[in-house]
Order: sequence, then C-alpha cells, then structure tokens
Amino acid sequence: MQLTARLIQVLPLQTGTGRNGEWKKQDIIVETEGQYPKKICVSIWGDRINPGQLKTGNMLTLDFDVESREYNGRWYTDVKAWRIEVAGETLPAEGLADIPPPSDADFPGEQEDDLPF
Repeated sequence: MQLTARLIQVLPLQTGTGRNGEWKKQDIIVETEGQYPKKICVSIWGDRINPGQLKTGNMLTLDFDVESREYNGRWYTDVKAWRIEVAGETLPAEGLADIPPPSDADFPGEQEDDLPF
C-alpha cells in the first residue's frame, strides 16, 4: 500500500535486544490531506530509519504493510513502512550553476558548414 502524507510528529527512538539481536524502531505520526484529514502512526524498523527524511512538515510518500495480531482476546494493528521518500524530492543541483555551458572549442572535431539544416 502507498500513502502520501505530511509528517507532523517524530516520536522517541525505541531500541532493545531480542532473540535475533539488537533492534530499533522509530514511530512517526503523519496526517493525510483532504476534507477529513486522518492521523496515522507509522513504525519504521532498523536500517530503514533515515533521520534526514524525518523532518516535521515534510510530505512523505510511504510504502507500508498493515498487520493485525490478537493477544489475550484483543486485536492490535501495526502500520509498518518498508520504504519512505520525501514527496517531490529532487536531487540537489549543488555546484551545477558554476559550470559554464560547453562552447564550440570543446568539440574540436565538429566544424561549421554551410548546410541549411
């Protein structure tokens, strides 16, 4: 499933040790847009946690799975993100403005001719 929503809160990082070793989990709260916005708590596990993306106010595109489990007669539902991207993010163009466009001298093999096309 996929969702695009605004990050409104980053909850404290949780860590621990289980039978498979150490683990870490980051819960975030996102809010959908529209006439009736919804708030959703999404869990991010392990290496998928990227603090650079988790800035309050960012629009995030989340790919996630929803899973429910029963414990002592009660049901609990988790929303687990497996990919997160900042919506509309483009690669930074650092330093590209300082590079001049190529000139004809950069292409010595090409010579100007008098063809109309």
